[in-house]
Amino acid sequence: MAPGAAPSPWRRHLAALALAAAAILLLFAGDAADMATIWWTSSTFNHCLLILPIIAWLGWQRAPGLAASMPAAWPLGLVWLGAGAAAWLLGDAAGVSLFRHFGLVVMLQGAIAALLGREAVRALLFPLFYALFLVPAGEELVPALQGITAQISMALLGLAGIPAHIEGVFITTPSGYFEVAEACSGVKFLVAMFALGVLIANLCFRSWRRRLAFVAAALVVPVLANGVRAFATIYIAGETSSDAAAGFDHVVYGWFFFGIVIAVLMAGAWRYFDRPADDKFVAPPASRAATIAPRLVLMLALVATLAAAPLLWSRAASAGARELPAIAAPDVPGWARVERSNGTSWSPQFAGADRMLVQRYRDAAGREVVLAIAAYAWQAEGRELVGYGQGAVPPGSDWAWSEAAPPPPGGRADRIVALGVTREVLSFYRVGDVLTGSSAAVKLETLKARLFGGGQAAVAVLVSSEGASAPPRPAIDAFLAALGPVEALSDRAIGG
Repeated sequence: MAPGAAPSPWRRHLAALALAAAAILLLFAGDAADMATIWWTSSTFNHCLLILPIIAWLGWQRAPGLAASMPAAWPLGLVWLGAGAAAWLLGDAAGVSLFRHFGLVVMLQGAIAALLGREAVRALLFPLFYALFLVPAGEELVPALQGITAQISMALLGLAGIPAHIEGVFITTPSGYFEVAEACSGVKFLVAMFALGVLIANLCFRSWRRRLAFVAAALVVPVLANGVRAFATIYIAGETSSDAAAGFDHVVYGWFFFGIVIAVLMAGAWRYFDRPADDKFVAPPASRAATIAPRLVLMLALVATLAAAPLLWSRAASAGARELPAIAAPDVPGWARVERSNGTSWSPQFAGADRMLVQRYRDAAGREVVLAIAAYAWQAEGRELVGYGQGAVPPGSDWAWSEAAPPPPGGRADRIVALGVTREVLSFYRVGDVLTGSSAAVKLETLKARLFGGGQAAVAVLVSSEGASAPPRPAIDAFLAALGPVEALSDRAIGG
């Protein structure tokens, strides 16, 4: 560039975008670091480490078409960024990290749109969309996938003539007792195959029908294949031994499974690829109009203001949390507090709880229940009433979720299993004036309180009993009847 010449529009706009992206990542550094940690430490999302270089490669593919256009400050990009800011605020208010991570990615997308313009968005539309695969999402599907895998296994066992009984995610055959655990749900391959399927659909197909069909196959084939893998493990255990089956499962699941599924999928779709190798990814630009520098500076200021707004709102609305009193074990007529359990040890997990009580009770008939109360002065990431690892089944324990049971009014019921012992757990959550067993309702009430400055305290009340010699539910129902309203117990736990 000659001395005194004006810098190129692309240099100005890219410099503004770099400033905006750095500001957004600095403001939301905690969420960015959380996402990166998940990519690195969770095998379900290790593939996300490849998404960033893939996005860079997709951008490089489109660079010639992008260079033919001129950047421009685009006001509609602020709407895009504002949608991301709103998603982040909702996620922060409800304690849902998925929404916060999604909101961060959308804010970065909106900054690109606002500072580079409509023509740049048109050129980069697929890379921008593909950036959504940076969001660690999919583990919410684990319970459903466990159930589907178990049902596929049962169907194949029936076809193979092997007698089997299913109870939730546990399958019993003459050769042993098998659990379709979370690690066997197939979610890690389903999530990775979805990302791969969308990428291949864009690169190899022009027809939208073929693209959608390929993505659908990329979702269905891994689920079916995982059911076959689980059946094969059970079958081999019956023909050889559990150790041999475990070795087979480890090798197939860890080394060959994903590769075989990809090969089958690609082989079936190869003849239908309809995108030429020399096809252009970007059509000629509709306009070459560039923005003037003062408008770009204003847009940069608006981007920074919109990005900071949800943080300021969140801090203001969540102020005022108060310290909670100690929780005292209630006196329950007809039930005596006991220190030691006659059954299998069990205690729920509520990480980050400000107050926690676990108390065992026994009546004159020898029936035993466990009452657990967890109270939070306020909820945030890592200290939530509901979420992964929170509640009746502590991660890493001997207990595993088996199936849902008939729920009580205002609560939920689950059957969990450990070492052949079944325990039923009734869970009640109290947020504001609402008593519920629904995780979604807890998130909604938490969101309302955090957005509009309501009471921040939240309580979980769990009552459980084992079913070693008799069904556990009658003992739980009798204890709850003697205990009185769960709402009153919850309110006392937070000093209400």
